[in-house]
Amino acid sequence: QVLLEESGGGSVQAGGSLRLSCATSGRIFGSSAMGWFRQAPGKERKFVAAISWSGTSTYYADSVKGRFTISRDSAKNTLYLQMNSLKPEDTAVYYCAADSRDIIVAVTTDFSLGSWGQGTQVTVSS
Repeated sequence: QVLLEESGGGSVQAGGSLRLSCATSGRIFGSSAMGWFRQAPGKERKFVAAISWSGTSTYYADSVKGRFTISRDSAKNTLYLQMNSLKPEDTAVYYCAADSRDIIVAVTTDFSLGSWGQGTQVTVSS
């Protein structure tokens, strides 16, 4: 079983920054595509960013391109999401996910067969 635990959420004013972390356990991290998703109140969960197991390929939702950066540290089995220039519409619960399939498959299926964390709240005030 892959355990994922997000941290780093909080409240920030518009224009501010936060860095989310997702710690994992097990050897799965080293061979899994990793991703971030978010779910705003009353809305469906949506893709934010993803990174291949090697770290060489990254993908972003158009709404966060140029503002968010996904990265991974294999030595620490930790996934990160650096969020800059935050906007009120970024307010959501953010989830990390791990999927052992090819990253293209994982992204196009929204990590449907992946493992998920419990989420961390991000609130951006105007």
